[in-house]
Amino acid sequence: MIAPAPAQGAAQRRLALAQAIVLITLAGLADATASRRVAAAEARHAIAMHGEPAMLAGFSRLRYADPQAPKGGRLVQGALGTFDSLNPLVVKGLAAQSIRGYVIESLMARGYDEPFTLYGLLAQLIETDNERSFVTFTLNPAARFSDGKPVTPQDVVFSWQLLRDRGRPNHRTYYSKVTKAEIVGERGVRFDLSGSGDRELPLILGLMPVLPKHAINPETFEETTFTPPVGSGPYVVTDVKPGRSVTFTRDPAYWGRDLPINRGQWNFDEIHFDYYRDANTHFEAFKKGLYDLRAETDPGRWQTGYDIPAVGDGRVVKEISPDGLPKGMFAFVFNTRRPVFADIRVREAISLLFDFEWINHNYFFDLYRRTASYYASSELASNGRAADARERALLAPFPGAVRTDILEGQWAPPVTDASGRDRDTLKTALVLLEAAGYELRGSQLLERQTGKPLTFEILVTSRDQERVALAFGRDLKRAGVAIRLRNVDAVQYDRRRLTYDFDMIQYQWDASLSPGNEQAFYWGSAAADTDGTRNYMGVRSPAVDTMIAAMLAARDRGEFVSAVRALDRVLLSGFYVVPLYHHAGDWVARWAHIGRPDATSLSGFLPETWWRKSSP
Repeated sequence: MIAPAPAQGAAQRRLALAQAIVLITLAGLADATASRRVAAAEARHAIAMHGEPAMLAGFSRLRYADPQAPKGGRLVQGALGTFDSLNPLVVKGLAAQSIRGYVIESLMARGYDEPFTLYGLLAQLIETDNERSFVTFTLNPAARFSDGKPVTPQDVVFSWQLLRDRGRPNHRTYYSKVTKAEIVGERGVRFDLSGSGDRELPLILGLMPVLPKHAINPETFEETTFTPPVGSGPYVVTDVKPGRSVTFTRDPAYWGRDLPINRGQWNFDEIHFDYYRDANTHFEAFKKGLYDLRAETDPGRWQTGYDIPAVGDGRVVKEISPDGLPKGMFAFVFNTRRPVFADIRVREAISLLFDFEWINHNYFFDLYRRTASYYASSELASNGRAADARERALLAPFPGAVRTDILEGQWAPPVTDASGRDRDTLKTALVLLEAAGYELRGSQLLERQTGKPLTFEILVTSRDQERVALAFGRDLKRAGVAIRLRNVDAVQYDRRRLTYDFDMIQYQWDASLSPGNEQAFYWGSAAADTDGTRNYMGVRSPAVDTMIAAMLAARDRGEFVSAVRALDRVLLSGFYVVPLYHHAGDWVARWAHIGRPDATSLSGFLPETWWRKSSP
């Protein structure tokens, strides 16, 4: 082992000490009921991240699925972009949508009415202890791959090893935490998790895709391919036109069709995806009836674009589908790997110059709300709340990591006068830029020492992105900041995004009520220099890393919420993004021949629970 350089070693020791303090604090703040927990492990039908599963053993269906839903027919979906592979489990290539879930199944499946609970799928039972130092999955004896071969413990161990060694970065990170995997009896696999310190890991392994050992060559696994994968899911890939379309056909011999977790789901005989490279073409295709349902993201289009005869006469139904999820972070993202964004004062100043009120009124019919948290509109959000005692204890080893106004819940993005020329925010931004070494000379903002202008490129791939970026550029120009707008096609955009070859992009990080290991993939220091992660801003922060560790170590919901809010405060204090906006619920349009259950899950609408009522 090569010893770290002295400075690096000192930094590592400080981080280790801070994390140790945090973990001791967590233990001290643990809920009093912890001492009454039973130590013995027990094989069960489900597992919840915190607390107990809502559905008891022997449940018959999920609330948001209709077991009487008719089977048959075809669902056509429109996807924006392209694809050059059918393998969604590796970095190389752009995989077609829905291979995971439709074709490749996991050991367990999520219940979408709960923050994070898994129920049996390929695995009939799950067993773990209170420390979650191990997890054992017992396979359902009926589980089969689409080629008729049984799903075996050997397939599970093979999948874990393959994805640990050759899978996507998130899989490599998660699965490398496992100390050992061993086959137990005829249908069991036991994962030794001792030393991981990760209470979410049993659930992460529960969501591990299970691949057929007999049908995969590990040596070519990381290559792009158009060969339809062999999976155990409800559908098989039956037709592929590279980059243009992919068709899934329901497997009539699907082994899991009568499981409680699946009743009322997977109702279409065929699901077809058509791919569109241009957002306007994508929308026009829906209006012409070329695909069946559309989740709308543009409020202007939602307000005026559906003024068509099919909506007027009821052939197209517009609905706002409620959900109880955090709204996540949609933002302009600073790539802090670039020197122009190295100074936090520059990032904060640029953030101040985004005039949300003008854009919301002039572009979006005032339908949006400004985002002020990475977990907006949920109990996990820190904005508007002063840090509680748990949060302050977690943050204590990192003085200066959180600004005072953010710690006290008093920070919010600026509110302008909606004129497009708000003087107060401009004045505040210029003060920050001056402190960072810039000065306004005429209409240009120049670095005082070198005379170089403050300029950067915004990478966009759609007209919607371009419109907002142009408005932002107008705001920046008032402070003497010049942007370059680079519009590229979806393929080039994805490649540049995945390799961090950009100054600034727009991106949406979705969020759940139970954020976990993926947070290290989004914000962790180890992810900052690994291609294919979602740490697009390049965050390298011991405080962030430690808050993620505290979140994963939390034993009850109260501890967990405090750790997530502390993480939110650290991220907000870093000004890594320019927060944009969100709306309440999902805007969904569907052709009326597509039916849906009356109930909606906590996570929002789920097309896998929908069905075809009649031919269009």
